Amino acid sequence: MYDFLLGGAHNFASDRDLATGLLRVEPQARELAHANRDFLRRAVRTIAEAGVDQFVDIGSGIPTQGNVHEVAQEVNPDARVVYVDNDDVAVAHSRTILEGNDRAAVIQADMRRPETILTDPTLTGLVDLSRPVAFLLVAALHLVKEEERPAEIVAALREASVPGGHLVLSHLTHDARPGKAAAIGKLYDRATSPAVARSHDGILQFFDGWDLLDPGLVYVPLWRPEDGEVDSPERFLVFGGVGRRP
Repeated sequence: MYDFLLGGAHNFASDRDLATGLLRVEPQARELAHANRDFLRRAVRTIAEAGVDQFVDIGSGIPTQGNVHEVAQEVNPDARVVYVDNDDVAVAHSRTILEGNDRAAVIQADMRRPETILTDPTLTGLVDLSRPVAFLLVAALHLVKEEERPAEIVAALREASVPGGHLVLSHLTHDARPGKAAAIGKLYDRATSPAVARSHDGILQFFDGWDLLDPGLVYVPLWRPEDGEVDSPERFLVFGGVGRRP
């Protein structure tokens, strides 16, 4: 669905059906998807330019339309990227897309079990966890219900990080437009994962133990924008931030 909203070709009828429903609920959904993807690109570029050359993108979907390996390897051709998703089709397509790139790989795992991600042989064969790693949870944790303990997912990644490691996170919020967030959540009841909107304070708690980079946890188009001021940033419905392990 995300790929469809970004204008990609790696999507299916069921994805397009749900995306069409989302566009009825939120006509700006394509703009929102691009804003979130642009945040990811800026965050990855910032981290790569700071010297981090290892990235683990959890809940990645299909790595198309300017994804992590493209941005990171543009800064540093030796950057290594592991994508993680639990969907059979997303993983199969990812392997096809990444074929021939020996510094990028995909593993099939569920973010609700971070220990299986961190010990996966494909990940440990490509990523050295004794060196700084950037973990990405971009538009991912709002797919995890409270009873599935999303904070423990982030805590496991934090404990696996050495100083200089990073956390990139974006998350749906109900703060400015609660009715819209509720309608999106209801639509996602048709999907395989929920859409759980959280408050700014609730999302900020995921950064416990990380030092937030400026400008902090903000609506995604406000995170180090490249094109000046953004009109009505709260309409984008998603907060984003980047933390660094002290």
